[in-house]
Amino acid sequence: RERDHGETEPGPIHSLHLSGSGVFVPHSSSPCWHFFASLFSRQPASFPPLLLHPFQKLHTRRHQSVSHSSSSSDASSSHKLPTSPQSDERHKLNANALHHKGKDLFSWATEREKKLIGAGDSKKVIQKVKGRSKLEALFNHPLYNLPHPDPQEDDWLLRVKTDEDARDTGSEEEVRENAINDDSQWHSASEEEGYDKVTWTSDVETHPPWLRFHLGISCWELYNRKDHNLAQLTHYLATQRILGAVQKTGGTQLKLLISFPNYGQALLKPIRQSRDAETDVNLFYFSDFERHNAEIAAFHLDRLLGFNRIPPVVGRLINVTTEIREITTDHRLSRTFFTSPAGNVCFYGQCEYYCAAEHPVCGQPHVLEVSLAAMLPDLTLAPRRSWRSPWRRSYSRTKLAPWEKDLTYCDTVKQTPPYNHGTRLVDLIDMAVLDFLMSNMDRHHYETFEKFGNETFLLHLDNGRAFGRHSQDEPSILAPLQQCCRIRRSTLLRLHLLSLPSFRLSDIMRESLAQDPLAVVAPLLSEPHLSALDRRLGTVLQVVQTCQEQNSDVIYNDLEGYNDTTA
Repeated sequence: RERDHGETEPGPIHSLHLSGSGVFVPHSSSPCWHFFASLFSRQPASFPPLLLHPFQKLHTRRHQSVSHSSSSSDASSSHKLPTSPQSDERHKLNANALHHKGKDLFSWATEREKKLIGAGDSKKVIQKVKGRSKLEALFNHPLYNLPHPDPQEDDWLLRVKTDEDARDTGSEEEVRENAINDDSQWHSASEEEGYDKVTWTSDVETHPPWLRFHLGISCWELYNRKDHNLAQLTHYLATQRILGAVQKTGGTQLKLLISFPNYGQALLKPIRQSRDAETDVNLFYFSDFERHNAEIAAFHLDRLLGFNRIPPVVGRLINVTTEIREITTDHRLSRTFFTSPAGNVCFYGQCEYYCAAEHPVCGQPHVLEVSLAAMLPDLTLAPRRSWRSPWRRSYSRTKLAPWEKDLTYCDTVKQTPPYNHGTRLVDLIDMAVLDFLMSNMDRHHYETFEKFGNETFLLHLDNGRAFGRHSQDEPSILAPLQQCCRIRRSTLLRLHLLSLPSFRLSDIMRESLAQDPLAVVAPLLSEPHLSALDRRLGTVLQVVQTCQEQNSDVIYNDLEGYNDTTA
């Protein structure tokens, strides 16, 4: 249970493999490793500027705050989503419920910011949005298109080695080889097995989508929302032929590692319960099912909040027989397959929870819904650090965590590195807001890329236990915000924007999820879950307002120096 986040770590798979929520390169014992060791170095290269994260300041570098943004051109998202008929009555919200004490709600905002989010002039905003996609309007909004400085070389996680780098590496390897005796057994796997190295050209456009995703990771975010490769990557995950499937080690529940052509891989989580099923109220959070649609919805919600900190996830229908059972080389997995009394092909694998014949994963009779998550770069190329969350739950049926017993707990956290400097605390509060909106109580650890130090974004990985209940909320998830009373200005502005009728979170989430391939089977989130998003958003805004009534330094100004010329 402590290592549930370990699903993001690589296993000894002798091929390119994805871990947790990101793409992986080969294990060091694999013949592919020698190719990738020469392909990548940990020094970044000059690539087209990516969208910078909203928690950073415009006029500073990574050790300070830089704002999230992208160029104002090409403002429309590269993956325009389909629209669907909606009932105005069914989705109508009480504006007062979202805008408690409306006249005082924006007291902290400047006149320019009030103009940006349409405060006090909602009719004008609605008129501007009317007649076009709400999602498109959101991503065209100035708050999602803030200017940013050009990234420097060390702002990129990875780069493709130049010819000069390759020559230098070759010379170093030649020196090492000459120092080895002729009878040495230190031969590379590629030499021993006759591995035919694959070579990528220097043209990024020729790289497979998963590799371009890796090369686009910066110190501010996992991906640029406007990067056309994002749509290509999700299409790749949803359509590529599956070459292999093995069980993924780590974590508490069943998940598979799927291999594609061009060395791509993905993390698979199968459907475990219907969309409309709610988590049993008598079940502890750490015993809940991991839901495939929760992983998909979490990616979309994170993107709509402007975070871009969850690796792309897409839904897919697969054939359990031809795309898992008949091609797997994992004997632990293959021996758990059986045919149910109803004639469905089922399996259960090996894991800590729900891996038994009593809790099988079954096709209908062969077709199975799954989520496929893009993988992060291999830890040997891009090491990540795992951090224990200060607001981690006790994972006990009887004990409380320290923060549940001490209302001044945040005062201690604020004095403890890395939360006593930089943006780490507001990063964590961003994550708490995301978790509260989707009712995820299972955030015991989080990760960052080691290369970027402490002044970088947090990876929002492993969201399978989100969206379990829609009929009730869990206020304790907001403990970091309630106890610390601190939030980014850019985050708060976007939350207010998403509370407006013209940019209603539930409507935009519905539209965004409609682009997923599984939406043709059934909506990824039921209407009660979508309504819960609006209700919880109102709760977040109310907590912030209460904080502002009691404190004077609630807003962390990550938009300092921003001059709006587009509103």
